[in-house]
Amino acid sequence: MRVKIEESWNNVLEKFFIKDYFKLLVQKIKNEYKYHKIYPKGDKIFNAFNLCPFDSLKVVIIGQDPYHGKGQANGLSFSVEKNIKIPPSLKNIFIELKNNYPEYKYSDGDLSRWANQGVLLLNSVLTVRKSEPGSHSNIGWEKFTDFVIKNISSKKRNVVFLLWGKYAQSKSRLIDENKHLILKSSHPSPFSAHKGFFKNFHFKKTNEYLLSNNINEINW
Repeated sequence: MRVKIEESWNNVLEKFFIKDYFKLLVQKIKNEYKYHKIYPKGDKIFNAFNLCPFDSLKVVIIGQDPYHGKGQANGLSFSVEKNIKIPPSLKNIFIELKNNYPEYKYSDGDLSRWANQGVLLLNSVLTVRKSEPGSHSNIGWEKFTDFVIKNISSKKRNVVFLLWGKYAQSKSRLIDENKHLILKSSHPSPFSAHKGFFKNFHFKKTNEYLLSNNINEINW
């Protein structure tokens, strides 16, 4: 099965794409789009991969599933389209960025500018029904995205993984901490940001690690 995904990712994931499991997942997703309102739009499902080639990847930020409100999801974890109001968790991410870099400014919630620099904004589940958070959490995406994380860990070196909240931190078992930097804190949600997300300085620590390994830093 030919999946429309950036070429370096296709080289890494092609063995998974031909599995019966993935073919079944694709059929389930097609049916969901046929009978329900699903986010993001079909051409944005693999946006995180298409904007951040495997060969350019430096940082991974793991989310759970896409935003379920109208027009919000754009295939990148925590990100929204330019014309959409910034959600609370993303607003807290920007607050923490100002803690790291007091001069930091932003104009919208579209994080494609990060993806274009090598930040993989990966949701563990790539689709969701409108107004039904977690509705695709058992449809089969996690097996695919776990495979992605394992391959990043095994095939690359000196990647920074930002794991915010218990769900993202459960993915640490897939990552070789001897080859990569894993940074953990509470989730940027308003319910937990004050429990360790604020003042975690993950963005500055990420850039310090990248520079120490002769890798260009991220212009957040």
